[in-house]
Amino acid sequence: MPQHLHASHAFARLIASIALLLGAIRCLGSPRVSAVHAKPPELPIAPQVIRAAPPLPAPTEPVIRVHSVEELFKAVEHAKEGTTIFLSPGRYVLPHRLDICTDRVTLRGATGRREEVILDGGPHQLGELLAIHGCSDVVIADLTIENVRWNGIKLDTDSGVHRVTIYNCILHNIWQRAVKGVRVPATVARPEGSRVMYCLFYNDRPKSYADDPADTPENFQGNYIGGIDIMFAAKWTISDNVFYNIQGRTREGRGAIFLWHDSRDCIVERNVIINCDVGIALGNSYKPPDVPVHSANIIVRNNFIAQCPESGIVSDYTRDCLIAHNTIFDPDNRLGRLIRLVHDNQGTIVVNNLLVGSPVRNESTGEIRLIKNLILSPSPDLFVDPKRGDLHLRTRQPAVCDVGNPLPQVIEDFDRQPRDSRPDIGADEWIEEDPFRKSN
Repeated sequence: MPQHLHASHAFARLIASIALLLGAIRCLGSPRVSAVHAKPPELPIAPQVIRAAPPLPAPTEPVIRVHSVEELFKAVEHAKEGTTIFLSPGRYVLPHRLDICTDRVTLRGATGRREEVILDGGPHQLGELLAIHGCSDVVIADLTIENVRWNGIKLDTDSGVHRVTIYNCILHNIWQRAVKGVRVPATVARPEGSRVMYCLFYNDRPKSYADDPADTPENFQGNYIGGIDIMFAAKWTISDNVFYNIQGRTREGRGAIFLWHDSRDCIVERNVIINCDVGIALGNSYKPPDVPVHSANIIVRNNFIAQCPESGIVSDYTRDCLIAHNTIFDPDNRLGRLIRLVHDNQGTIVVNNLLVGSPVRNESTGEIRLIKNLILSPSPDLFVDPKRGDLHLRTRQPAVCDVGNPLPQVIEDFDRQPRDSRPDIGADEWIEEDPFRKSN
């Protein structure tokens, strides 16, 4: 072949190679959304305790509909106040953290089915997937966030973040905190009025060192993991969520729900927590000198908690909190910590809780009140499906029913059915022909 033809073919091959490379670069710059075969995750959780979230109302304008990762980042970056961003079904592989910095932005899955829209941090090994920074009244709803090394939803509360709603979401395989709110300096208002509701938090297995290179044998031994972790929270509501398998490497992780660093006036209610290392933690044993207490005036009521070996509920440096009408099933708890009070808990009241296992463990130095907490042995006639989190009473129990102290702060039960002047002990009020009670 003549030399000029050799050169021509070589040049053509070069041009073709460049075209392929440019195409690959364009694909990297504008990642496509892959299809998902959407169905709810199959977990050993009794269906009667997974709440169906009431649909959110239709949005007002402006509304942006996105179908790709590039469109998603562009919509968030240019969103005006009050914008709703609808994500079409699919798996969005995010190349870096997505930051929302505008007030009243709503980020929603378009169909309302949270398993149909997935924001995935796994392929790019993201440390954080979604952040809310310097803005308020943001809504994250009807979607899944999964495969994140550190924080799934990061609230940059040190920048002034308030009234965030996280609604009907799945947070899956998040290896430090699914929802994290950071320490707030004295010059910034504490994060107020946020809500986490109707969400499912779950991991496929206990944490390993490979999941998080920052969690090492020299610091946390693979146990730096929790569900919701908020510092300086004020007037938060955490309700109607399910937590499953939030576990450290040696089963010594943090709380599925963890409120600390002077959190105040919050409500934690109607949550289901199964096979997590710690259920609900109001504080912990580390309290900096500038923090007077970890939790004050917080109400923990009507929660179902099963098999949390470190603690079902722990109260550590609290003041005037109310732990009432919770049902905790853990007959083989290795530390005897279904409810544990440690250090100073001045004015905290623990009342009308139903415990299957060990009694309340009071290691507190403060003046607290323990009232009408009932300890029972496990029985097949007691609960509907305890190992799968359904702690509804299976049959009427004379030791449980009509013997509690009435409380103005707890006028409903786990199913929002009314309590009368003779309430039952625990989270479930026995009602004949109860629609929420189904045998397994």
